[in-house]
Amino acid sequence: MIATLRVDPRAIIGETDPRLFSSFLEHLGRAIYTGIYEPAHTRADEHGFRQDVLTLIRDLNISHVRYPGGNFVSGYDWWDGVGPRDLRPTRLDLAWHSIETNDFGWGEFADWSKIAGTSIMGAVNLGTGTPLQAGELLEYANGVPGTYWSDRRVAHGHRDPWNVNLWCLGNEMDGEWQIGRLSASAYAAKAREAAKIMRRVDDRIELVACGSSTVLQPTFPAWDREVLEGTYEEVDYLSLHRYYEHEGNDQDYLASFVDMDAFIRTITGTVDYVKALKRSRKQINLSFDEWNVWYQTKQEPHPWQQAPHLIEDQYSLLDALVFAGLGMTLLNNADRVKIACLAQLVNAIAPIVTEPGGRVLKQATYHPFRLLSAFGRGLVLSPISDLPRVETRYGDAPVVHASIVLDQDSGMITVFALNIATTPTQLSIDVSPLGLASFAGHVCLDGPELGAVNTFENPDAVVPHRLPCPEGYLSSYAVTLSPCSFHVMRLATRNA
Repeated sequence: MIATLRVDPRAIIGETDPRLFSSFLEHLGRAIYTGIYEPAHTRADEHGFRQDVLTLIRDLNISHVRYPGGNFVSGYDWWDGVGPRDLRPTRLDLAWHSIETNDFGWGEFADWSKIAGTSIMGAVNLGTGTPLQAGELLEYANGVPGTYWSDRRVAHGHRDPWNVNLWCLGNEMDGEWQIGRLSASAYAAKAREAAKIMRRVDDRIELVACGSSTVLQPTFPAWDREVLEGTYEEVDYLSLHRYYEHEGNDQDYLASFVDMDAFIRTITGTVDYVKALKRSRKQINLSFDEWNVWYQTKQEPHPWQQAPHLIEDQYSLLDALVFAGLGMTLLNNADRVKIACLAQLVNAIAPIVTEPGGRVLKQATYHPFRLLSAFGRGLVLSPISDLPRVETRYGDAPVVHASIVLDQDSGMITVFALNIATTPTQLSIDVSPLGLASFAGHVCLDGPELGAVNTFENPDAVVPHRLPCPEGYLSSYAVTLSPCSFHVMRLATRNA
């Protein structure tokens, strides 16, 4: 099978926003407790934060981490998680059927974010919470000392404001599973009032309105249209969420990126329709603040308990390849998708897994995220291609899914390529618009067993490996893509 790809630096889609490489931590399962926070662990620092986990997180170069939810936020009173620990209440978390001790809250997360080198994407409760409470949380987080809520933060040991400038106005408010679920019109009215109060507290912030929680919702995309009709001038982004899982056919699963791309394009069209309807000059972009592979059909009921082992999916090589295709699709929509959060970061459907009191492990999905984060920053170029195609459950799919990123500072070109064929594919890369270029590196994620997984006993069952590179400056290259494989190819121009 033969495919061709042309690299043209003039075919610019858009520039990747650093926030495209963000993630998510929710009070869900062991994401927080025995995930990032475990005071009794031998590798915990003076704050109780696991340093072995922090090391892996820093290697991902994550921009923002969304907190504290997620479904959790819709029933959460943020005041429960601040101040002296011995005065914090233990609550039932109705979202995840868990017991929340509130040992970890906003203050701990602000400290953790600083140590991790990430910024905060906050979320306010618009389920059981009120617009006024959203404004109070913002004042607590960002206020200069001298007012009631900012002084409470100072009394709790944080004199300097946290400057949390990106906020989600609730979470998945269209979902029947959501605490305090609202109709689109009711949510728009509540979000509009919350935005009004929050902007009066701090006019530097950016706000994300809830879009459809999945393309599978019966209200999609009417929900998005109605929400934006009621909030267009008050918000900056519209959120969208989507998860994928294997439903029996490997090639259909590998083609999940086709569905994600269609989802993004539909939402973009909906946003632009409302812009035209409003006769607005303002451009609303997208925040894909939950995306991942998630085997939701495997979820089982569990008793009330603290930090249960919940939705701890074990990811295979096949999952990692699907994950790579989704991440590449986000790159290819960098003109409109400005924020994207891998959901989640530790233990719960995560690239990092911990043992309570023990070791830490990189799941198979850790590796494509690290590669995309390392080399996906810059100008995204449109892949001008002639590719064989195959029919899948999501429609016509290219056998090779490609993303191209130009790093303007170094002049380096990165070609990401996902081969979804079960046979080798010959890829011809035409770099003649660049003049001449040389191969500077080629990393591949593949293997004989698509079901291979990383375990604590065999942590390197699924890891990228380097391939030999052609030598010299050429105008085109022929590369063999192994069956079901993800490739990262680095090209240097003569001027790089």
